[in-house]
Amino acid sequence: MSCPLVILLFVGLLHQTARAVYMDKLADNKICGDAECSHVLSMATALDDFIAPDCRFINIKKGQMVYVYSKLVPEEGAGVFWSGSVYSERYVDQMGIIGYFPATMVNETQKFAEDTVKTPTANMDFYCD
Repeated sequence: MSCPLVILLFVGLLHQTARAVYMDKLADNKICGDAECSHVLSMATALDDFIAPDCRFINIKKGQMVYVYSKLVPEEGAGVFWSGSVYSERYVDQMGIIGYFPATMVNETQKFAEDTVKTPTANMDFYCD
């Protein structure tokens, strides 16, 4: 293999791995429906539009249904954020993307998990691709 080709391949691999970013933690603990936070806690309806300020968050539109997967336990003086994904036939491109949003932007309409687990957050909870 020629030297320029090897260098080009190496630079390409570095470029792809450099895109991943660990953002600041929004909280140290979260409440989930199970230890892996894979079960839906509740369903909520967006009360207003929310535009994501960075890659940790999701955009939500007024009236959209949101599946809530976890609720961050707020630190003193911090906002209350939940994680979830949107569901809407109108915004299909956003379905399945999980991110955070302010709890005040939604109205919880249906609870699925009565028993919850409090677990520490990890750096992967705030990973941006």
